[in-house]
Amino acid sequence: MKERGAARSALGRAARLARRPLPAGLRVRFALAFAGVAAMVAVLVGVLGYDSAATLIRHDRASDFSQSLDTLVTAVQQSPLYTTDFLPSNSGHDRLEDQLTQSGDIGIQVIDGKGKVIEKGAPDPLPVEAADIKLAKGSVAGKNRSAAQNIGGDRYTVVTVSLGGGRGAVQLSQLLSSTDDLLDLLLERVALVATAVVIAAGAAGWWLAGRITRRLVRLTGAAEHVASTGQLDVDVPRRGSDEIGRLGRAFDDMLGRLARSKDDQRRLVQDAGHELRTPLTSLRTNIAALPRLDRLPPESREALLDDLATETRELSVLVNELVELAADRREAEEPTEVELDVLADRVADLARRRTGREIVVDSAPAPGTGRPGALQRAMTNLVENAAKFTPDQSEITLRVRPGQISVLDGGPGIDETDLDRIFDRFYRATKARSLPGSGLGLSIVREVAESHGGKVFARNRSEAEGGGAEIGFTLPM
Repeated sequence: MKERGAARSALGRAARLARRPLPAGLRVRFALAFAGVAAMVAVLVGVLGYDSAATLIRHDRASDFSQSLDTLVTAVQQSPLYTTDFLPSNSGHDRLEDQLTQSGDIGIQVIDGKGKVIEKGAPDPLPVEAADIKLAKGSVAGKNRSAAQNIGGDRYTVVTVSLGGGRGAVQLSQLLSSTDDLLDLLLERVALVATAVVIAAGAAGWWLAGRITRRLVRLTGAAEHVASTGQLDVDVPRRGSDEIGRLGRAFDDMLGRLARSKDDQRRLVQDAGHELRTPLTSLRTNIAALPRLDRLPPESREALLDDLATETRELSVLVNELVELAADRREAEEPTEVELDVLADRVADLARRRTGREIVVDSAPAPGTGRPGALQRAMTNLVENAAKFTPDQSEITLRVRPGQISVLDGGPGIDETDLDRIFDRFYRATKARSLPGSGLGLSIVREVAESHGGKVFARNRSEAEGGGAEIGFTLPM
């Protein structure tokens, strides 16, 4: 019950971590990045748009004024005109005035030959300077002067055109401040639109950051949960084909491998503890009898010492196997080109010296790629395993074929119920319980084979084949 409660508590903490809101830093960065890009684009588009619009407006206004001025100059040069022609009561003036003021922002002021204003313009009235009076008294029709004036806080362009013959002059005015006001309004609108775009982009970045990094936050919560509790049974998001989905699947696979590795280590420790108890118990029993060694019969004394030597040797073998299995030092060996038939001859020579048994090598040229030390250890374990079950008068055959290595013994064979389990760690078949060994030799063979991409196999040989068993492993060609 306690374990179930702890598991539910752990899952609850993982769920709370997964539902935790997105870290402000990452979300703010997304929002600021979106807002910054939008601001750059909005400013660039706004500046270019405003500049283009301002240029077009100013050009159109200047073009209208220039057209009215050209119309006036042409009119006074073609035929003599008088100031009365520009008074409201004159029908001809009305038609000419319509042509001059068609844009709607052009005003007209009329000056007589003495420089007196007889028809006020806009603004009311336009200032008349000495140069304007001189033109009004002038004799050349169409002669004109242009000036920029500030009147009542507004800016105007004023052009004075002489009627010639001392008949007076006509002044055309155009308000420039209205253009500036229009452009100021346009600039204000552009700034408002740009601000709205930046705010909308920031909000979109904030929302999109939450959408994009939601699985990343869950993944971060799972990693923090594993780091803080050491528990590997957490829910990891695996959906999606993007980089976050791939990261989630890789992280989940990594947690799975870590969990399996942790289970293997725990099982190794448990199995090792179980296997170490037997020789240690025997050693303690024999050591307890050592103080009475001189009182024991010679036969018992010799048996006790032999038993001590045997148990010590078996304990050393078991410890060495455990150290090699736990450290997995074979993985550090670099794969190279290997001649398996040459390696088999080396293993057979070593086994002959160790056991004094006849080891026959039945090999064919078998080049391959692998870790020589690991492959040699696997072959040696197969031969030593066969030597335990083969009678002294029977030979052991180490067979090497391309893609396959096996050892054929002349022993009693393997029970059918044990064929699928002899490669498990510390597993001892019924017929091997009374024989020396750690129960790790064939498990090391399996790990070497699987690390090279191969598989282990075991079968009983028929009477026609000479009986016994064939145990080995395959290697990819």
